[in-house]
Amino acid sequence: MPANAEMIDASEAEMAALASSCARQLRPGDVIALHGDLGAGKTTFARALIAALGWRGEVPSPTFTLVQSYEPPDVRVPVWHIDLYRIEGPDDADALGLFETDAALVIEWPERLGARLPHDALHLHLSGSGDAIRRLTWTVPEAWEGRWPPHSPT
Repeated sequence: MPANAEMIDASEAEMAALASSCARQLRPGDVIALHGDLGAGKTTFARALIAALGWRGEVPSPTFTLVQSYEPPDVRVPVWHIDLYRIEGPDDADALGLFETDAALVIEWPERLGARLPHDALHLHLSGSGDAIRRLTWTVPEAWEGRWPPHSPT
């Protein structure tokens, strides 16, 4: 049974630090579901996580490509950054092969998958936008117990 956590307020720098700590815990096959309105920080979190995994290049938003993959040796763990904003529903995601990979998945707009989103996904809910303090709540499934939260931002 997933556990809900209290809400924290975090600046963009604190969100990046949290993403970096999360990257140290990330394993192949993990799923991180990033929820939030446009501008809430989903891509910012994903970029910080991928950079913390070792990626030294640009981390473009996959809004138009839908999936951007990063593979070892450029990153510690293979990871797919996925943006489902432009798909209509779960059937449209089938062609992406999301669940045919052992890579960790970082999914923006995961609600577009409906019931196809794995039950063991770590759900991060972000609110706020721009330079404002962002709010973060999460739902921790069994697969993530003891790994999330990796630390509390200061």
